[in-house]
Amino acid sequence: LRRKVILGGSALIAAGALGAIHQVAGQNKARLKQLPANANARLGINFSGVAYWSTELPFADIMRQSSEWVSQPPNGDWGKGPALILDEQGWVKQLEKGCRATKILATTSSTYPKGVYTVIYEGEGEIALTAPIGRIKKHGAGKLTIDVNNDGMLAIDVVSTNPDNHLRNIRVVMPGLETSHSTNPWNPAFLARWSGVACIRVMDMMATNHSKQKNWVDRPQVNDASYAHKGVPVELLVDLANRLATDIWFCMPHMADDDYIKQFATLVSEQQNPTLRAWVEYSNEVWNGGFSQFSYAANQGKALQLSDQDWEAAFQYNAKRSVEIFKIWTATFASPERIVRVIASQAANAWLSEQLLTMPEVAKEADVLAIAPYLSLNVSEQEDDQGLSATKVASWSLDQLFAHIKNVRLPESERWTKANKKIADAYGLKLVAYEAGQHLVGIQGGENNEQLTKLFIQANADKRMGDVYRQHLNDWTSSGGDLWCAFNSMSDWSKWGSWGLLASADKPTAKYRVTIEWAQSRGQNMSVMQ
Repeated sequence: LRRKVILGGSALIAAGALGAIHQVAGQNKARLKQLPANANARLGINFSGVAYWSTELPFADIMRQSSEWVSQPPNGDWGKGPALILDEQGWVKQLEKGCRATKILATTSSTYPKGVYTVIYEGEGEIALTAPIGRIKKHGAGKLTIDVNNDGMLAIDVVSTNPDNHLRNIRVVMPGLETSHSTNPWNPAFLARWSGVACIRVMDMMATNHSKQKNWVDRPQVNDASYAHKGVPVELLVDLANRLATDIWFCMPHMADDDYIKQFATLVSEQQNPTLRAWVEYSNEVWNGGFSQFSYAANQGKALQLSDQDWEAAFQYNAKRSVEIFKIWTATFASPERIVRVIASQAANAWLSEQLLTMPEVAKEADVLAIAPYLSLNVSEQEDDQGLSATKVASWSLDQLFAHIKNVRLPESERWTKANKKIADAYGLKLVAYEAGQHLVGIQGGENNEQLTKLFIQANADKRMGDVYRQHLNDWTSSGGDLWCAFNSMSDWSKWGSWGLLASADKPTAKYRVTIEWAQSRGQNMSVMQ
């Protein structure tokens, strides 16, 4: 679930805050004129998270998206083997007699190409295919090839490993990329698909939601066995933005201490192309009770006696910690215009936007107000205040669904945008969309209604969804919105939502085409995948 409205009563704006609004707004407007900002509305993209079930395939080495190791006992009872001993990067150090360790790389043949994969590794031991989907051949020490020619789950087994020189740094390189992957870790098709985008938001690539990172030593490392658990290392994220020649939007882990923030900002300032900008946001949707960052912020806020109410303590702590992070980044960068400081709010709750911007120093330190003006249709088993339920909506035809989107959800999103734009203008900030697009999904049991899921998936594949996106983007532009980040790039559609502009690389959609064509109309050099 992407959205969750805060429940709770309103609070009066702090005494004296309104008197400072015009002064702060004037300061911000003067500063914003000096920023090399994207010209009016432009397309940004949220990249999907790194996982073995992902259809995106961003890396040349698909080991980077692999599952955790699955310990397999001698009797073949899947996943019932003894606890594995791993090194600091997550490689298996030793195995008990007759046991093996499995890593899933991709789930079905629709998500990975067939052909010859190159396996490169260090250490001593034996690697095998988990399932008979191809032929494996050894080419001397440290190298194998796998001719993948059948359908099914792609996974490898470590059958044996020398505890004194254990198998490690295993790479499984996709067909045709053996000679280039060491200098370019990215899948060329992935780079080509999103070339020309104005900004990449890497919230999911960083595994931001529910992050456990506190100290700099907790961060993901380039030589980790997989990036699917702790996220993609910042070194690679900066490299990705540099290769795409685009801005990059980072979301700082909610528990990260000041040293972590300082080290992160320092690395970005040193390695990012200085002609590009780094956007910085404190975590993601700190107001969203479905994420652990909300509970953390609420507890921190109450401990600081900002409020004794969870929802208010959370947004007040969000404001406080955001300012602290902004100051660290500003002090780290020699050229402050290289960074864009983001304060994020709820699209449907412009009241919250104003509360955040009246908190001490927020409006002065922030550059943009970010919202997610989704076309929101969250359907549960129980009727909502509009009389909608999973059963009722599931009975709709596509015609009825699209009529509802046109008559209810598009105007609703536009109202949200205009309300927040008014507040952003009052404080001299730009209004951007950290996420946006359709939001058709079953919740609170509604996701288990198979007919509802089928309807929503069909709608996302329908050409009329392209018309919806065209209107959605036009409304955003006419309302004065700036950067608009689609959620998300490519991901499989399921009962959990049809978030991807694309579900897979081989099936272009109308909503994808319209979005890229809109970017082209804004002067972005992007190509529509055929």
